[in-house]
Amino acid sequence: MIIYLIIISLMSLLTYFSYSIDKRKSIRGKWRTKEKTLLMMSILFGALGGLIAMYSLRHKTKHWYFVVINWIALLLHLAVGYFIYTMGLFNSIPLL
Repeated sequence: MIIYLIIISLMSLLTYFSYSIDKRKSIRGKWRTKEKTLLMMSILFGALGGLIAMYSLRHKTKHWYFVVINWIALLLHLAVGYFIYTMGLFNSIPLL
């Protein structure tokens, strides 16, 4: 379970900073990160960071598909985490 939480945390941080960089680039009118890339980062365990970035930075909140995909991905991540926790998966795997 600890491994899963570490993965979620790291990907969420990476996703948050990617949204933040994209927001700064949009303000300055520079080359932007592809929407597909931001969404893929959210789907691949970064939904929490994506949602926090969306609402704290007010970035991509007008795009309905960003809101929907991030919330669905977060619910999936929570479900996977609950499954891992209840099934006791990864409890016997040492961290080192």
